[in-house]
Amino acid sequence: MLKTISKLAVAGALAFAAIAAAPVSYAENIGSKKCEECHRAEVRVWQDTHHFTSFKEAHRNKAARDIAEAAGGAKSMRRNETCTTCHYTEVGGKAESGPSCESCHGGASKWLDIHNNLGGPKVKTEDEPPAHKKKRLEDARKAGMIHSAMLFDIAENCNGCHTMANVNASTADKMIAAGHPINGDYEFVTYSQGEVRHRFYPPKVNENQEMTKAELAEAFLTGHAVGLVYASKALKETGNAKYKAAMEKRVADATKALNAVKGSVPAAGALLSSPTEANGRKFVAAIDGKDMSGAVGGMIPSARK
Repeated sequence: MLKTISKLAVAGALAFAAIAAAPVSYAENIGSKKCEECHRAEVRVWQDTHHFTSFKEAHRNKAARDIAEAAGGAKSMRRNETCTTCHYTEVGGKAESGPSCESCHGGASKWLDIHNNLGGPKVKTEDEPPAHKKKRLEDARKAGMIHSAMLFDIAENCNGCHTMANVNASTADKMIAAGHPINGDYEFVTYSQGEVRHRFYPPKVNENQEMTKAELAEAFLTGHAVGLVYASKALKETGNAKYKAAMEKRVADATKALNAVKGSVPAAGALLSSPTEANGRKFVAAIDGKDMSGAVGGMIPSARK
């Protein structure tokens, strides 16, 4: 998770659905209390997660001080720039909570007012005119919002922290040697649809809805597309045997998933041949809205975290 809009996603972020691509700007975090004003149910879910409780627990780990020292900078996790990037949400330069809303959706200082503008003070989300919604979401994205429909970018944020992709190779090697976990078994659906799931969408705005089989398949493939891109990059840079083994496993898992749809989605073959971010995004765009559950449904883990 990142403390502002994804540093990995910002360079090549594409719009979701029919929203046109446009430059994305950095923004500052404003804190979960602002989000809670409208998204009470989502914040309640967050407050029951490890992301929330980690604020009081992560720095107490026996290896925390050694890992922070290995990362360079402050020995305190809450003041160490490498640690705060993933483990905390900073507001005004100070760690305010564990990973939270803006860790995934981008610092909201520049897009909150745009996001909140439904076209009038009495307009409800489900009643917003489609044309207004399209423009509102496009403008918010340009200002730095990572919408939940931007699966590649969401998966990048998760992958960046859960598999240390946000840390340069030499620093990661030192942190791993000091005891930092690698989490080579990370899988996007397992983590995103477990305790952190917060899908309160119209028309069932009071129900935390589970993904359909088609949605799960799309998320599963998206996660592996991101994993292949960043694991392939890491393998070229790392000198750490443990990290290399973990990334090789990620490449193998992604290859298996993408091979299952290669026959019907040519972009999968292009991604396998050249695992770049551009090809990853093209693949995710190619499967957008398609039901790939027949090809990969049996591969999707049933366990959730």
